[in-house]
Amino acid sequence: MNSMTIIVAAIAAVAILLIAVGIASSGGGSGVSARLERYAAGTKEAKKKEKPEGLAELLAQSSALASLNRVVEQRDFGANLAREIARADLKLKPSEFLGIWAASTVGVPAIFFVIGFVMPSFQTIIALIGGLIVGFIIPRFWLSRRKSSRLGAFNKQLPDTITLVANALRAGSSFLQAIELVVRESRPPVSTEFARVIREVNLGLPFDQAMENMVRRIRSDDFELMATAINIQHQVGGNLAEILDSIAFTIRERVRIKGEIRTLTAQQRLSGYVVGLLPFGLAGFIFLAAPSFFDPMWDPKVNIGGLPAGIIILGFGLLMMMIGFVFIRRIVDIEV
Repeated sequence: MNSMTIIVAAIAAVAILLIAVGIASSGGGSGVSARLERYAAGTKEAKKKEKPEGLAELLAQSSALASLNRVVEQRDFGANLAREIARADLKLKPSEFLGIWAASTVGVPAIFFVIGFVMPSFQTIIALIGGLIVGFIIPRFWLSRRKSSRLGAFNKQLPDTITLVANALRAGSSFLQAIELVVRESRPPVSTEFARVIREVNLGLPFDQAMENMVRRIRSDDFELMATAINIQHQVGGNLAEILDSIAFTIRERVRIKGEIRTLTAQQRLSGYVVGLLPFGLAGFIFLAAPSFFDPMWDPKVNIGGLPAGIIILGFGLLMMMIGFVFIRRIVDIEV
């Protein structure tokens, strides 16, 4: 193993370490959130001197990362990224997520590069290109999956939450008392989001503004309907419990119809996944069984503009497969 391989392996190790530190820091609560919770609850723990715990906290509180985070948050893309991170409920700053993204973009190609030296049949250039694409996509895919799974869990809990609020209002509770009941009786993410609303109100934010902030964080059409009804009722009056019952019924019917549509379109969605993944699975099997079968694809003698024709053909085929997969997903994605 030559010096270049050792250098690349070291880069990969550092990148993996940064990714691990970032993921570890995303799992715990942030210091600011913890202090706000203690302040809103009226406890005395906020007066204690807080000490950083662990490598993730030490890195998060370093002056370099703090300066980078301020620069990132001043940009539009930094503000948008911060909102996406909040929707995914990741305890990360935008600069920390960008660090994980950069480490993944550098680390995964480095790992593939090392594998290319260990396995002679592994095409190093193709490995680098593939690793660069995979490393660039993984953090965004992880963030999107976290957002979608959290939104799905929130929407699933929302009808029962609305019913709980309506019953509390009928029992004579105020709306804030009903929200506190939701925080005590519900599970995350509903309980954590409504707890944040209560914290903001306790810190002096108007209730309608706190609800608007929650709408922006969640980006749920069903919850936006609930928030709109609550704000209108606060302005013009009316039987809020009855309004919430109607909203809960509407949401349950929408969920039922979406479930039926998902069942009826299951075969088409599965076809899209099969069409998209089958070529990769077949190519991987052939590559492992007979690596020399792909040698003509990398032959520089057959080239277009200096690039092997096989690579251009593979790129074009990959582009067409992605377009076909997107079309299939759009066809079966029926709005309710």
